[in-house]
Amino acid sequence: MLLDELRALLVRHARGDATTAIEHVLIGREESQAPHASMTGTVMALIAQGAKRLALGDRVFEYGPGQYLVASVDLPVTGHFVGATPEQPALGLGLLLQSSDVAEMMLQAAHGCFRPNGTAPSAIAVSDASEELLDAAVRLLRLLDQPRDRDMLAPLVKREILWRLITGEQGSTVRQIGLADSKLSHIARAVHWIRENYRHPFRVDDVAELIGMSTSAFYRNFQAVTGMSPIQFQKKIRLHEARLLLATHPKDIAHIGYRVGYDSPSQFSREYRRLFGAPPSQDAVRFAARTAGERD
Repeated sequence: MLLDELRALLVRHARGDATTAIEHVLIGREESQAPHASMTGTVMALIAQGAKRLALGDRVFEYGPGQYLVASVDLPVTGHFVGATPEQPALGLGLLLQSSDVAEMMLQAAHGCFRPNGTAPSAIAVSDASEELLDAAVRLLRLLDQPRDRDMLAPLVKREILWRLITGEQGSTVRQIGLADSKLSHIARAVHWIRENYRHPFRVDDVAELIGMSTSAFYRNFQAVTGMSPIQFQKKIRLHEARLLLATHPKDIAHIGYRVGYDSPSQFSREYRRLFGAPPSQDAVRFAARTAGERD
């Protein structure tokens, strides 16, 4: 079966580093079930073994063997692998999606077969992988064992995978990555602006004007894409950044809260705990112990 071969190829080529010899192709191997916060990236992730559960705002997405997830905007999520163990790790293949590649393929395709949506689709979607998609994924990973053919054939197989995604069940989400005037591209610009300016308060009206949308349309489409309001999104970005800073400066809790935009230490601690399940002081102790262990 294709899924069995995909699993065997992932086991053979999985390393500590997720990158591979093929550009934009990632291999994931995870043995822990611990929840973790991360940014999604713009990616297609195909699971071969195990399952993963992601929370985006109030939405929860779960996908398992033979299913894939598409993320069309780089968003803050909290997730964990279900049932992963050292003996039975979760295994998956990732393909980073480039807006230029999607746009080029859209230009070459017959536009009449693609119908625009009234509202921007969710930035994250899950579907069952077709036999054609699984077959292309297997052929792509086989090329890791064929260095003579890899540089010539890998771009062709990646294009095939992208075409399967564009024309597949979640095609509307993928296609909007490459449409410069799509609602998703406007929301992606807003996401980028908020990520760059997350430390500072802002008015939703001002961001809507910046990206050329009415306030009501902006709010509606932002919620549809991200599952959060713009202010909730800013809060998640602040807390993700705080955790990254805490990992490298575990003794500087109070200052880190101010650095990411919190005026109240108690509010920072409360919201941090709500998102990550532990207060920043507890994470700081854990991060400090890990750093000390690495030095030893």
